[in-house]
Amino acid sequence: MDAGGAVDVAAALADLPGPYQPARVGTYNDNKLLVARIHGEFPWHAHADTDDFFLVIDGRMTLRLRDAPDVELGPGELYVVPAGVEHCPYAAEPCHVLLIERIGTVNTGDAGGPLTVAEPER
Repeated sequence: MDAGGAVDVAAALADLPGPYQPARVGTYNDNKLLVARIHGEFPWHAHADTDDFFLVIDGRMTLRLRDAPDVELGPGELYVVPAGVEHCPYAAEPCHVLLIERIGTVNTGDAGGPLTVAEPER
């Protein structure tokens, strides 16, 4: 997606292959803009050097935080997980989110595993 071009977020969400398989819809400075479907539980993980931004587009999700109360989010609500905080996104029903991450950030952070995806294409 070139800077200044319109993004059809609904179409990008409809094209997602499955839960936790994000699609890159643009960039902002040194950050990638991603859409993703959250459904079920993601691995516990942390990002040592970067925050993790979640904005719920539709549905409801829970950000489970290892050393703090869970954060419940609904449409239009956002939360920034601070760098180094271990967390686990979860949604009982499908939920769509916008993520903002520094380019090069691995989706599974320090956990790795089968849900790790390659850097999503522009």
